[in-house]
Amino acid sequence: MQSYLVEKLNRREFSVKVPASKSILNRTLILAAFSEGDTLLRCNYFGEDTEALLACLKALRIGTECTENGILVHGTKDFSKKATLNVGSAGTAARFLTAVLAFLGGEYELRASEQMERRPMDLLSVLQKLGTKIEFLKEEGHFPFRISSQGVNAAKAEVGTDVSTQYASGLMLAAALSDHPFNVELTGARTGGSYLIMTARLIEQFSGKCERIQNGYAVGPIVHAPPVFEVEPDISGACYFYALSLLCGAKVTVEGVHTDTLQGDIRFLKLIGRRGVRLHDTEEGIVADGSRIPFYHGFDEDMRDYADQTLTLAVLAAFAQTPSILRNIAHIRSQECDRVEAAIANLSALGVRAFTNGEDLFIEPSPVHRARLKTYQDHRVAMAFSLVGLKIGGVEIEDPDCCKKTFPSYFEILDTLTE
Repeated sequence: MQSYLVEKLNRREFSVKVPASKSILNRTLILAAFSEGDTLLRCNYFGEDTEALLACLKALRIGTECTENGILVHGTKDFSKKATLNVGSAGTAARFLTAVLAFLGGEYELRASEQMERRPMDLLSVLQKLGTKIEFLKEEGHFPFRISSQGVNAAKAEVGTDVSTQYASGLMLAAALSDHPFNVELTGARTGGSYLIMTARLIEQFSGKCERIQNGYAVGPIVHAPPVFEVEPDISGACYFYALSLLCGAKVTVEGVHTDTLQGDIRFLKLIGRRGVRLHDTEEGIVADGSRIPFYHGFDEDMRDYADQTLTLAVLAAFAQTPSILRNIAHIRSQECDRVEAAIANLSALGVRAFTNGEDLFIEPSPVHRARLKTYQDHRVAMAFSLVGLKIGGVEIEDPDCCKKTFPSYFEILDTLTE
């Protein structure tokens, strides 16, 4: 599909089902796959990022089965020590698998999509310092590359968190799957990030040790994987629908989303709650009711620890009564696309003034008009800016299929909600 015309929301009360949390599912896939024994990961449906990881596990001769209840993983230590893997555009597969294979040893060629090839892999320099041999097949520090490792015998490594906390999460997962304790020492501005906390809790739920220390985490090996693990629905994807409670005055329920989540994007619900959206955690899921909100003021928000909602909040800011500042967003320039420039370009196309000082994004609301918007092959750009169409109608989203990365049914759901 080359483009999708988003019309106005015509439902003021609705319930939706979103995919499994990619962040949790891909972490638990890694933990289950490289542990001994079978684990059923109970989950909703999933996108291309998880499919890419499953394909890599198959190439490593690790068995998985997709069932009506989720993914059954046949974990093993006896996987192939020589393989060619393609992670596609999946950042989690790229960072996590690379770290794990370096720790466990073997010879591997890792390839990726053109989009992923453009993204630097700072993790590789950390693994080189730990003794992993890396041969770059194109640009140094990027995919594709070959790694050769006899395993990691060191007791610690230092890794930065400014660009991505996935590098640190990859090391934590790898350490939990190795045979000796390992300390992951963190530097940068996001050493207390929600995704690192998620990784630590998941390791503990898989019987490993992951204790917070002064400058990082002390990780101990997993003893045994659980026979069954429940994977939460994706709150990052849910937030596009919850945003409609504030943007359009809707009453929205997302099935299976609850306040006791491991996912940091739950902060987005707290944010709209501060703007008057009434939130209720029910048996079905959290209900967000914005039916009594005639208007709302702009935002001054630090996005450092739930950056996936920067674009969602940028769209809400375009319709606010006062200007907004979204702070500490520089690191989202190095994600699937430069999301800061994508936000500025699309807001400008809609008639909204937006600019950056390098660290923060400034948005000055003004009358919003229809436009054809680029997605830059980025699922979050596509989903966030589709919200504009749900508010005013007649907004065209280019390349909607990029959402298959994490949320393959997103625009099918919009079909059921629009005029």
